[in-house]
Amino acid sequence: MTEVEAAQVRLLEIVAELQAVHARLARLRSSVLPTHMELDPMAEPEEMDRPTEIRSVIQCVLHDCIGPAIRDLRAAAAYPATWDEAADEEGRRTA
Repeated sequence: MTEVEAAQVRLLEIVAELQAVHARLARLRSSVLPTHMELDPMAEPEEMDRPTEIRSVIQCVLHDCIGPAIRDLRAAAAYPATWDEAADEEGRRTA
């Protein structure tokens, strides 16, 4: 196994860890019940209450950080060996 292949295997292990964190955070978000602020779209905007803020922060982290990290790391773990060969060939042509 090459160094790159070993890194790709490790990436998949990290993806699994991130998926577990994602699931834990999603369960935590579900355990904090939504308040009237979230349930009533006609409610007057006011300072966000603590449960809504917690649910919102968790949702943003899942959507903006952990989800994209999982997607991108999984894609990097799947880069084919032929990609290296094409890059090496291009490097030889420009050298």
